[in-house]
Amino acid sequence: MPDGHGGCDRGSLDSVTTTPAPATSAEHDRLAASSGPDAAWRLWGPYVSGRQWGTVREDYSEDGNAWDYLPFDHAHRRAYRWGEDGMAGLCDRFGFLNLGIALWNGHDDRLKERYFGLTNAQGNHGEDVKEIWWPTDATPTHSFASWLYRYPQAAFPYADLLAGNASRGKLDPEYELTDTGVLADNRFFDVTVTYAKASPTDVLMEVTVTNHGPDAAPVDVVPQAWFRNTWAWGRDDRAPSLALDGPVVRAEHAWLGTYEIEADGDPRILFCDNETDAESLWGSANASDCPKNGIDTAIVHGDPSRTRDDHGTKVGFWWHFDAIAPGASQTVRLRMRAVAAGSEADSAPFEAPAVGTAFGAGFDEVIAERRAEADEFYAAVIPATTTAEDAHIARRAFAGLLWGKQLFRYSVHEWLEGDPAQPTPPAARRDPKTGRNSSWTHFDLADVISMPDEWEYPWFASWDLAFHTVPLAQIDPDFAKSQVELMVREWAQHPNGQLPAYEWNFNDVNPPVHAWAAWQVFTVDGGTDRGFLVRVFTKLLFNFSWWVNRKDSEGTYLFEGGFLGMDNVGLFDRSQPLPDGMRLEQSDATSWMAFYALSMLRIAVELTRHTDGWDSTTRTFFEYFLRLTGALENFGSRGISLWNEDDGFFYDSIVHTDGSSEQLPVRSLVGLLPLIAVESVHPALMVELPSLIKEVDWVERRDPGLADVLIHHELHDDARMTLTLVGRSRRVRLVKRMFDESEFLSPHGIRSLSAQYREQFSMDIDGGDFSIRYNPAESDTGLFGGNSNWRGPVWFPVNYLLLDAMWSYAAAYPDELVEDPSGSGDKRSIGAAAADLSERLVSLFRVGANGRRPGTPRWYPSGPLWDEHVTFSEYFDGDTGAGLGATHQTGWTALVAHLIVAPGGMPGR
Repeated sequence: MPDGHGGCDRGSLDSVTTTPAPATSAEHDRLAASSGPDAAWRLWGPYVSGRQWGTVREDYSEDGNAWDYLPFDHAHRRAYRWGEDGMAGLCDRFGFLNLGIALWNGHDDRLKERYFGLTNAQGNHGEDVKEIWWPTDATPTHSFASWLYRYPQAAFPYADLLAGNASRGKLDPEYELTDTGVLADNRFFDVTVTYAKASPTDVLMEVTVTNHGPDAAPVDVVPQAWFRNTWAWGRDDRAPSLALDGPVVRAEHAWLGTYEIEADGDPRILFCDNETDAESLWGSANASDCPKNGIDTAIVHGDPSRTRDDHGTKVGFWWHFDAIAPGASQTVRLRMRAVAAGSEADSAPFEAPAVGTAFGAGFDEVIAERRAEADEFYAAVIPATTTAEDAHIARRAFAGLLWGKQLFRYSVHEWLEGDPAQPTPPAARRDPKTGRNSSWTHFDLADVISMPDEWEYPWFASWDLAFHTVPLAQIDPDFAKSQVELMVREWAQHPNGQLPAYEWNFNDVNPPVHAWAAWQVFTVDGGTDRGFLVRVFTKLLFNFSWWVNRKDSEGTYLFEGGFLGMDNVGLFDRSQPLPDGMRLEQSDATSWMAFYALSMLRIAVELTRHTDGWDSTTRTFFEYFLRLTGALENFGSRGISLWNEDDGFFYDSIVHTDGSSEQLPVRSLVGLLPLIAVESVHPALMVELPSLIKEVDWVERRDPGLADVLIHHELHDDARMTLTLVGRSRRVRLVKRMFDESEFLSPHGIRSLSAQYREQFSMDIDGGDFSIRYNPAESDTGLFGGNSNWRGPVWFPVNYLLLDAMWSYAAAYPDELVEDPSGSGDKRSIGAAAADLSERLVSLFRVGANGRRPGTPRWYPSGPLWDEHVTFSEYFDGDTGAGLGATHQTGWTALVAHLIVAPGGMPGR
């Protein structure tokens, strides 16, 4: 058996939801029959990582430097322990058998089998992939998928990219592939890979290579299949096999069963083994005479001695094209079909092979039919009133989300212990204080997970994943729910209640957004699956307690937290402890907890409406929210305050050992976050919640000061109760700052730091000089490592939370007007202002007046071959909107698809 586990909008507290009419299409029918991770149609998908080298999982070093332990130059010669990587990779959901594409332009020093990029230390702004590709289409069951890669015809400039970036500093832009000149005059091939399933276990692969250059050019196209190495570690010595059997390659595996892989035409077939080439790396003896790079050695270096003609655990189907004419294309095809069940197939989907030839008219018909079904599916998902441009953006975002699903295997216990057939890991790895993830020995995942970016973040981050689930729920609610639940399963969530942050440090603290995400997914899915809410809510009760016990050190209801997602927005690194027993009271930490409490209250209310016994949790989170609000409102009476009345803004405060405090007057998202903690209770719902009404009355009698945070609003002659962390007078002032174009409001969203700090702001803190400057683009400091940058750019996730809050305020106060932009004299309703912010965010991806999408990275050229393709960046320039950071962040940035598909928030607020 496989060694692993199976794997909207806020509405209001009311969420008097109505189940939407079910969409109808062939893909919807497949989804309806594929609710679980082991469903037949989910067996095969693009689950191969974009990068396995340089990950924590593959790091067995003493110093914990994952980038150096298994660098890019080793990746084509070393067998991976925990997963595989490749381009346009497809595999089964446990990653046993993999398909991918390899290419050679006749000039590179190695086969192009995986994406190249710079490590954290090599890039002047952190790690950075140096390749160009786009996921172009996909359906949720992966019945159809397409992908496009741009491959230079000259030698790939590996050394030039390394040297060019090494010579640049933090104030310089990154040196990119287009800067090298290698793509000038369109001297590149476009490589399109299309997958279509004739059945759950019958996969068609079509690769088309088009020459866009002015001259004929040669290329080698080498689709590959390989088994993940599961046999070299001393835990299971059974080895699968790939063997030539007449015109087909038979792939045999105990769990998968037997598959036949057949090529259309007459390519040369080369075999080797997915084993490390220890001889070339370290001068040691090889376990196989035909190691992992044998196919590379044969094609690139002309030495076939390290390949076989008939068997192995890795196979390449090699087509050589001497010269593809300008504008011409060449297409190659593969088909992989199951022909027998495995000996462990009681849990492995299997379907008898289709009758007929592998290729011919039937092959083309399957691809055409699946492509048409993809069109039909998205026509049902994306409203008919959507413009063609916005529909294209949303569909590309969904494609990126689906291609960004990756198999994540990591057993911390086995990783710390080491494998029986391998050297024992250094003892320091198990040190409870310094050993990475050493306190997470229960953690054991082997699941398909939606990743933030398939190269720069080929590992989950718990709060990123929460945002991914919102647009995922629009196209695959079952998968979205499974992703929310995964982080609270016993083999992921710590026994103390903490959620794992990300593989570099599970102990770090990500903002608590899981309850919010659970409600979003529940609502988008029609608001009926309360079993899902119960499963998530009961586990988040432990997580909420962890936050209260670990992050409110003084019991003040003002929270510390450290990282909290905004690591580069302050004067110093908030993850590091302050000297001499001082502590930092964080505006964003307190806001996140109030937001968390309201999210839990919202779920508790829904459960109370339908099942007895949940009303006590409703009262608990209601009162906890009031106490958080009271702390933020009234803590100034104890000499500590996060609100600055003169500035009309919230700031972090340092509390000294003598109890005195001082604010850190930097206007950033930290001070705007209190706005996101808001809920408006629909009058109809109040009638259904007598226990909550009694709690409100009781609080008003017992603690009038605490009850002051309750704001009652009349709406259509009915009483609506609004819970908000920020009272009206403060909210008005915060919103004015937020919509001020000289501060936070940019043409394309809310900046993370006020543009008022274009000139450096400095402050003396206990004799130390600390400063900060608004940087609209890349970070100019290495203080926080990598490409960490919250000092100005627009970040989609927090913008979305602010927008979501604006929708709630609009529901509570439909007649209230705000000036948008501030100082313009243009007054509009909160709802209209929210719509304007939404338009600014979506405009990042729309073609502008100059024919270019504002959010396209500056180094992507313009022109017919480029303008069609939408890029989803990690964050965006606070002035121009140009995309920055990771270039395939169809994780949280894919929220743009949700804004397009569900504009204006959830009906019925």
